[in-house]
Amino acid sequence: MIYTASNQIRLTNVSLVRLKKGKKRFEIACYKNKVLEWRSGIETDLDEVLQIPNVFLNVSKGQTAPSAELAKAFGKDKSVDDIILEILNKGELQVGEKERAAQLDRVHNEVVSIVASKLVDPRTKRVYTTGMIEKALDMLSSQAHQQGDKSASTSGGAGTPATGEDAEAKPRTKEHNWTGVVTTKSAKSQALEAMKALIAHQPIPVTRARMRLRITCSTSVLKQAVKAAKGGDAEGEQKAPGTVKDKILSYVEQVETQDVLGSEWEVVGFVEPGAFKGLSDFVGNETKGQGRVEVLDMAVTYED
Repeated sequence: MIYTASNQIRLTNVSLVRLKKGKKRFEIACYKNKVLEWRSGIETDLDEVLQIPNVFLNVSKGQTAPSAELAKAFGKDKSVDDIILEILNKGELQVGEKERAAQLDRVHNEVVSIVASKLVDPRTKRVYTTGMIEKALDMLSSQAHQQGDKSASTSGGAGTPATGEDAEAKPRTKEHNWTGVVTTKSAKSQALEAMKALIAHQPIPVTRARMRLRITCSTSVLKQAVKAAKGGDAEGEQKAPGTVKDKILSYVEQVETQDVLGSEWEVVGFVEPGAFKGLSDFVGNETKGQGRVEVLDMAVTYED
């Protein structure tokens, strides 16, 4: 229940969003679940998100934030509506234990589902069940926590700092560690982190599902020699750059069809996701607008 100078306002089904600005903590009262919908773009009507369009120092006590405090913390030129939007977009959502557990479970299921649709067994090219992916991620999470406990215990003593190759190797492994799902990041970004960790550590044999592409190019460009790289990174290319056609086919892991239709050459095939940008850049730059790359399928998998 909120008390104001003139009346009582009873708020039910409330979620608080808090933002610390300067030395003060400001709060707004929102409807449950609506904050996440607003931040994800599902809900666009602010009236459907806010229980009351006020900024509070303490919602439960009905203590509204004085104008002087708002001006001091957010700036004199900022309106109450703009301050509410800043708190809504940047503030910390306060949720109960049951709600937090349900939210974590939703994000977890979404992450597992995304990962299962993007990774395959490298031998059979078939997808894994969500249960298999879940177990593999649990293995990585357990390993990461065990390593964290070990490093915490060893760092307590006066150990010798790592040098040479060992010092360089530690940061690299951290980049692809998986410690579990959190609610502060999107499911999509966490799924990408999970895939990197699975591919790096291979608790089960996995690889990214290949993309199916159609590449078309004018036949007049195909036999042109590829310019040698200016830098010294690709020595093989400098020695034998080959033709535009050779270079395009070098990106294609498996050719499905290849044909000439009039003055246009077309190839449909499978490409590793990591090679897509290089292929697109090459076709765009080398053919000078006479070639294009079309995505037919973002992730080709086989299911039983």
